Amino acid sequence: MHYEVRHCSHCGTALQPITLAEDGGDKERLRCPACGWTHWNNPTPVLAAIVEIDGKVLLARNAAWPGKMFALITGFMEAGESPQEGIAREVKEETNLDVQSTTLVGAYEFLRMNQIIIAYHVVATGQVQLSPELVDYRLYDLADLKCWPAGTGYALADWLRTRGHEPVFFTAEENAERRRGLDDQAPAATPPKD
Repeated sequence: MHYEVRHCSHCGTALQPITLAEDGGDKERLRCPACGWTHWNNPTPVLAAIVEIDGKVLLARNAAWPGKMFALITGFMEAGESPQEGIAREVKEETNLDVQSTTLVGAYEFLRMNQIIIAYHVVATGQVQLSPELVDYRLYDLADLKCWPAGTGYALADWLRTRGHEPVFFTAEENAERRRGLDDQAPAATPPKD
């Protein structure tokens, strides 16, 4: 289920598509006819981590995902924290690992969910203990990683190139198989991994 903003967060009036002049010209947006509040519908920042532990990359499977689908650790950025603090928090919450270093990989669009993914490579230490949100994980040698054709998969590919590995992507058939059943489910409360 996809949620849409329907009412003004300030006065509760039903929003309406109203066109007003903005810096770039006339723009129709959902606006409150009573108090003038505008729903900007800005993308949500999501943090992603390519977690390296003992020279291998950790990919995890969310409890809501099909059995063959593993991806990066991700989470929503919280108010009052930097992206670096946020990704260290997410890695700790989801895997119990402690982040030792953080390097920005890049920013990636995830238009389907109206998100912007800020991806990091993190080196972590500790003993993996998954949060209840995750049900399994795997550690991969860099040469054995396969990328998926979406947001965090492109981040993984870009990072692999920096390590001297030409990324290999799942074929369309392989990707459909690893995602089989996912598109039939309601979206999870956690950010999608690809």
